[in-house]
Amino acid sequence: MNEIKTIRKWFWAWDFEKEEKWLNRMAAEGWALVSVGFCSYTFEQSGPGEYIIRLEMHDSSDTPFISFMEETGAEYVGKMIKWIYFRRRSELGSFDLFSDIDSRIKHLKTIISTIRLLLIANILIGISNSINVTRIGWVNLLVAALLAYGLGRLDEKKESLQNERLLRE
Repeated sequence: MNEIKTIRKWFWAWDFEKEEKWLNRMAAEGWALVSVGFCSYTFEQSGPGEYIIRLEMHDSSDTPFISFMEETGAEYVGKMIKWIYFRRRSELGSFDLFSDIDSRIKHLKTIISTIRLLLIANILIGISNSINVTRIGWVNLLVAALLAYGLGRLDEKKESLQNERLLRE
């Protein structure tokens, strides 16, 4: 029977690459991702480097996309809000969800639009709560500031990819 462990860890949406690197480091150490939850990752013991893990913000109800990924040999691990997680055996070769710069830019735009929506909602709620003399309005405004920071980081990544695309053309 394989040993199972759960690790609780927080990643910001704009740090999805950092999250993916951590999940792949765990896989390299012999811990294969088997399920995800809110700030919760469950792993089972496996062969070191047996799996490659990938994640993407995507409409998780997109069954044809999940079926397509499974046809490539990837296993659907789970979803957390709009993030979906896949793993694939390393022996099958490289495993990338994004085939080119444009698909990576499109992915960043999806994340940016989701965070922008959350930012606007937090600004509106924060202002509304402040006007109504609710003392917690500042919390939403603080969250909005944090989301604005994340948007800046994502915009930098997007601009960098757009510049890279221009250099290759």
